[in-house]
Amino acid sequence: MGGNAIISPAFLTIFSVMNHTLQLSLASEQDTQRLAHALAAHFSQGIIYLIGDLGAGKTTLTRYLLQKIGHQGAVKSPTYTLVEPYQIGERAVFHFDLYRLNDPYELELMGIRDYLETPNALFIFEWPSKGGNEIPDADLTIEILKSEDDEAERTVVLTMSDQQTLNQIQGTFNVG
Repeated sequence: MGGNAIISPAFLTIFSVMNHTLQLSLASEQDTQRLAHALAAHFSQGIIYLIGDLGAGKTTLTRYLLQKIGHQGAVKSPTYTLVEPYQIGERAVFHFDLYRLNDPYELELMGIRDYLETPNALFIFEWPSKGGNEIPDADLTIEILKSEDDEAERTVVLTMSDQQTLNQIQGTFNVG
């Protein structure tokens, strides 16, 4: 019996534009740190989506990324606060965790538009699917998949429209 799959227009929009991918294997937390360093070298502003199960390493990657771009203090998961703002030199960074969001409209009520109007900022969204149409499309999507065999091992899939930047990230990661 054949079924008709219904694909949302938002899904089509995101993936018809973001059609280049890079898959990396991370065998350790040190590899996660190397990936963060590669990302920091090539991605300093815009929208990053982090996708992965609980415990996949989304906040760990964010911590290493923020440290690489100059943050000196602790980086905590914004699971309960929804957003953790950072001012790193002249750069504003907003780390959102939408896991506990019940309705995307809650972002409007918390003033998401005010955050998004910050010029040249970096926005990191964990659990972006919960943001609906209240958050902008990603410039870079990072999906982190846990290994079934090894607790430390991860597969990371980076997706974006700019193949050249993906190649540069891969080169920086491989050199690191």
